[in-house]
Amino acid sequence: MLRPGRNDVCWCGSGLKYKRCHSNFDDKIEALRLSHAVVPGHNLIKNPQQIAAIKESAKINIAVLDYVAEHIEAGITTEDIDKWVYDLTTKMGGIPAPLNYEGFPKSVCTSINNQVCHGIPSPDVMLREGDIINVDVSTILNGYYSDSSRMFCIGEVSPEKKRLVDITKESLNVGLSKVKPWGFLGDMGQAINDFARANGYSVVREIGGHGVGLEFHEDPYVSYVTKAGTEMVMAPGMMFTIEPMINMGKQEIYIDEDNGWTAYTQDRLPSAQWEIQVLVTEDGYEIIAY
Repeated sequence: MLRPGRNDVCWCGSGLKYKRCHSNFDDKIEALRLSHAVVPGHNLIKNPQQIAAIKESAKINIAVLDYVAEHIEAGITTEDIDKWVYDLTTKMGGIPAPLNYEGFPKSVCTSINNQVCHGIPSPDVMLREGDIINVDVSTILNGYYSDSSRMFCIGEVSPEKKRLVDITKESLNVGLSKVKPWGFLGDMGQAINDFARANGYSVVREIGGHGVGLEFHEDPYVSYVTKAGTEMVMAPGMMFTIEPMINMGKQEIYIDEDNGWTAYTQDRLPSAQWEIQVLVTEDGYEIIAY
């Protein structure tokens, strides 16, 4: 870890002298590193200017999901949702981050019932009464990224599906209670996993959250099946998603061989996911996108 002189400009880009900015921060990081903790590099710490720009991107992301919430209903296709997302995002000056990302062909992920994530919108897939669907929106604005998703119940859904959706959303608050500066990502992971299992559900292992802001997917990988006191230290200025994928049945999943993207539950039982984008602050956290 390279450290500037005390009176040099801080490495974070704030323009402040190092001694008034991140000198004490680096002391804590070094002490944790020497204790064999996994610590974030300087590249994962967002400065105030970057955070402000990411929040502008998040305004679009939130507005797009609000629009979906107002218009989603039985009878529309997932292609309709994709068009809403593309049209509103671009109208507001943004770019849908999923579009052409590593070959993904659409502007949004729409995952229905036993689809865990990365469902691809299609004119052939119509929402029906009783479906549950995750709509995962990600936005680029002036090179800055935001990312969040919500679950929607289409008409009257079964009590079992409704409970899965509600418990999955509640798991975010359980995880957030463990997001504290200088704590560990594993603190959050174990809290979410314990909560899901206590309610009779399982948590997907293979896919998790991620750092976000300057890129679509940054370090760290955020797992929800980890142990407290493990994984990367949550340092102020870090930004990542909390997005556990919680299955009604077993945790095993598989990827669609035809499209190479969509994940399904192995036992074909429903799965649910909510996603928020979180900034670690000096005294807790701030939700950036939801």
